[in-house]
Amino acid sequence: MLFFDPLREEDPRLRLLAVGILTGLSILLAGLWIVQIALAHRFQTSAQNQTFRTVRLPAIRGKILDRNGSMVAENRPSYNLDLYIDELRPQFEQAFTRARAGRKLSRAQRTELRNQVRYAVVSNTVQYVAGALQTPITLAEPELRRHHNQWPYRPLVVLANLGPQQIARFLEQAPACPGLELEIQPVRFYPHGPAVSHLLGYLTRDDFALEDEQGGCNYSLPSYQGAVGMEYALESDLGGKAGVKLVSVNSLSYREAWPRQPADGKAIDHDGVGTLAETIFASAEPGQNVVLTVDLAIQKAAAAALRTVGANVRGALVVLDPRNGDVLALASAPAYDPNEFVAPVSRARWEQLNDPKLRPMFNRATQGAYPPGSSYKIITALACLESGVLNPANLETPLYNPGFYQLGRRTIRDLAEPGYYDFRRAFKRSSNTYFIHYGLKAGRERLLELGRSAGLGQTNGLPTRQEVSGWVPPPDQVRGLWNDGNTANLCIGQEITVTPLQMAVLTAAVANGGLVYYPRLVLRVEPPEPGLEETQTNYFEPRLRALLPARPASLDIVRAAMLADVEESDGTGHAARVPGMYICGKTGTAQITQGRAVVDHISWFASFAPCDEPRYVVVVMVESGSSGGHICAPVARRVYEAIQRRLKANPPTSAAVARHD
Repeated sequence: MLFFDPLREEDPRLRLLAVGILTGLSILLAGLWIVQIALAHRFQTSAQNQTFRTVRLPAIRGKILDRNGSMVAENRPSYNLDLYIDELRPQFEQAFTRARAGRKLSRAQRTELRNQVRYAVVSNTVQYVAGALQTPITLAEPELRRHHNQWPYRPLVVLANLGPQQIARFLEQAPACPGLELEIQPVRFYPHGPAVSHLLGYLTRDDFALEDEQGGCNYSLPSYQGAVGMEYALESDLGGKAGVKLVSVNSLSYREAWPRQPADGKAIDHDGVGTLAETIFASAEPGQNVVLTVDLAIQKAAAAALRTVGANVRGALVVLDPRNGDVLALASAPAYDPNEFVAPVSRARWEQLNDPKLRPMFNRATQGAYPPGSSYKIITALACLESGVLNPANLETPLYNPGFYQLGRRTIRDLAEPGYYDFRRAFKRSSNTYFIHYGLKAGRERLLELGRSAGLGQTNGLPTRQEVSGWVPPPDQVRGLWNDGNTANLCIGQEITVTPLQMAVLTAAVANGGLVYYPRLVLRVEPPEPGLEETQTNYFEPRLRALLPARPASLDIVRAAMLADVEESDGTGHAARVPGMYICGKTGTAQITQGRAVVDHISWFASFAPCDEPRYVVVVMVESGSSGGHICAPVARRVYEAIQRRLKANPPTSAAVARHD
């Protein structure tokens, strides 16, 4: 061949040049083979990653129901009007060309002009829609820029939660509204609003939730997570499993539309309308349903009873089942509407929700730590009985109360009128003198240890982000620091702080014979689809925390005194009396001091009923209350009346009673 003939000549330089050319061609051919054959799959995947974005699809949250199957949190469809901004690009380009008008602009000036033109076109579209729907709609330029820069693939919500008339008007005007679509989104809904707010908590919106079970996503559709309360505590069950979809995007990260394909495979395009290139990679799995221990009827009655104190009442109310620790109601006032947090909360509303005095978002039932006042005399009485300083031989021995107790140079005021008091009268009239006299004899250690054995000053392990421990120190922690003055204060419920839920646990232990239960909020977690409950339901059993170190005889004496406090006309808790309920109770009023000045009062009423077969514990706490008997006892009466009406309408069956055991 002519090409190889010169190589036969004895010319080493020519041969070296030929070898170099052949080597180069071989390298090129090898590289071409590697790119086209060996690494073909890798480059195909890379190209796909450059044109597709993974989008996290939030799952539908599970429902929350009360113990009787009534709905307390569910999902409702919300009809949103969405605008896909990229579909207005032809209008953007026309408006930009007119605005530029042959001017020479720098890169920064062109970018700013495009932002202004984009806002003008989108704003005009929004105003057209507002006129068609007869609904005012505003769109701030910073909001549009933020959306365009962060979520170009995602539609811009122009109007959320459209009503039936608005939907009908839009459908009439839809052909004249390019880029606008009506889409359905499930939205959390709380049918009973403020009545369950502190129990359930609320949701917070997360626009950047990119982690998912598939290993991470490029983008996320708006999702919601529990912030506090049961929504937070059971997030892993309620939240479900997020899904993933692939979205085809263009070079600007806007979603792409593929032309529709007929049966013969030839691309067609009707007025430029195409099908979105979206593929579900992994479907979202809905969350589990949660059944609470709460009785919705009692919960609503508790919230309503608190409101009767006044418009700006600050208080809490807890209802427990003493047989197993089930929380039947947990209310705090003032309350808020958890539905407010589904949509953005305005700055003015945030200021109201964070009012430093009212604190509507503060769960006083579990987060508020207060001195228990004379309601702690339940513990003082048990400590005196268990130590032997009070016994059947001296329970009826009168002790004179001059209207105060003199401890050295300190005078402790007694709100009970001067006179002679035996144990029964001292308990129902709440005599400070009587209980300080015998409490000092029982001793600081026994008073503190008995309170802590009932769970006071300790958290109950609620996973709601809304619980504090209060302060009831172990005896050895105050040894050498407390004097008789501190112990005298302890006898009448000062020096320590407890939560309303802790006082309910204590009262339940007195009612049931000394069993201290952990409060139970959840009965079971079950699948959202019926028919799978038997195999996939997670049941939560009652948990016994401790035994109250008190003899049955001592508990009987205290229960009889608590019954007298309500049933007898001169008892401080008589305002709680409900004929036929036989309520046992103890009132309390604690002082809040700054230095030596009294700045506020905390009023209490701790109770249970019926006396012989306790089924309900009701504890009421009100800040700035004049006294437990005047403020809290009437609130408890309203709850007991609601319970009584419910029992008459739906008497318990043997099966229902068995479930409590």
